[in-house]
Amino acid sequence: MNETYKVLLVNGSPKIKGCTARALDEVEKTLHENGIETERIEAGVKDIRGCIACNYCRTHGKCVFNDLVNETAPKFDEADGIIVGSPVYYAGANGQVLAFLDRLFYSTSGSIDCTMKVGAAVISSRRAGSTSAFDEINKYFTIRSMPVVSSSYWNEVHGFTAEDVEDDLEGLQTMRNLGRNMAFLIKAIRTQKTVEGLPKQEHEKWTNFHTEH
Repeated sequence: MNETYKVLLVNGSPKIKGCTARALDEVEKTLHENGIETERIEAGVKDIRGCIACNYCRTHGKCVFNDLVNETAPKFDEADGIIVGSPVYYAGANGQVLAFLDRLFYSTSGSIDCTMKVGAAVISSRRAGSTSAFDEINKYFTIRSMPVVSSSYWNEVHGFTAEDVEDDLEGLQTMRNLGRNMAFLIKAIRTQKTVEGLPKQEHEKWTNFHTEH
């Protein structure tokens, strides 16, 4: 019986067929060629509000706002990896996708074990600001024991339209290398997981200078 692997592709752009989507298309095609199933989540066109720190998710296992975040959570649980794409707005990621990630990662922190799920950011910009947006998204992965998948350059494409991205040959090459690296890492982790299981994660200690000793 063949192994099945799955990656979620989150498009954080309000343009479903824009530059970010074109970059994700290239990664997705390469993932398919390497035996990885995918599902696209269009976060950039949804009405997604930010976290209100109500902690409803701590007692109910899901976010108080029943929208795309709660729809995505079970898919995130089952996936081997996630790629989050975003255009650059003022040297940062789209606020819509950041609100989505804030709530997805926080509301599932007690219910989904992300250990060794792989993550990657994909950024599109006309000219600059891409690396700071890239760092911004990667921080979600590094707080949940998720390996960040790299490529042969930072995961970015350049252009004002999807047609412009076609001329960014190095950017598209970077997307293909990202897809291959992600597929390889997912398969390697699955193999090692069957041998030794996931690495132990300690969560007993908290640095908090406001508690009584």
